[in-house]
Formats: sequence, structure tokens, C-alpha cells
Amino acid sequence: MDTNKMREMREAFERTNSRDHRRQPPKGNNYIDPMAQADWESFQKGWQASCEAVVVELPDLRSVPDRDCWARTNGLGFNNALKEARQLIEAQGLKVQP
Repeated sequence: MDTNKMREMREAFERTNSRDHRRQPPKGNNYIDPMAQADWESFQKGWQASCEAVVVELPDLRSVPDRDCWARTNGLGFNNALKEARQLIEAQGLKVQP
């Protein structure tokens, strides 16, 4: 998840939980208010820790037989889907096994 989306989620959480400090929006990557900046840095560390704790398990790739056209095509499609799923999951900052 990109930083801007993460920031939007945090600020929305603060508004719904009466923690809106009516802070100035960030200038670049930093808030003007030091307390807001400290909250943001703390939130990022927690977010990163939660992402690192998640490990998605995917099935093993299939061996693709050479002689059976249907099995080969089916196996290749399955393997390609797994490879694409792995890329998409890792793009979100999560780990994939195996």
C-alpha cells in the first residue's frame, strides 16, 4: 500500500474516533505539528510490523506433463495464476510462502 493511502486511512481513523486534532495537512512527508508527526511515525511502524507478520500461503506450482495437451495447458494456467498472485500480494508488502 502506498504511503498516501496509508495516511488517508490513519486520518480517517482519527476522525471517526474523536482524535482529530485539526492538524494542518502534511507538507511533503512531514506534518508541521511535531505531535502529529510523531503520531504518523508511530502509525507507520505499527503498520509495517503488522504487514511483516502476515504470511500468505499459496499452493505449490504444478508439474506440467509433456504428453497430455489438456493437463499441460491446465497446469500452465494454474502456474501462471499462482505467479501473478504472488506478484500482486508481494506488491502490497506482504510475504508469500512457499
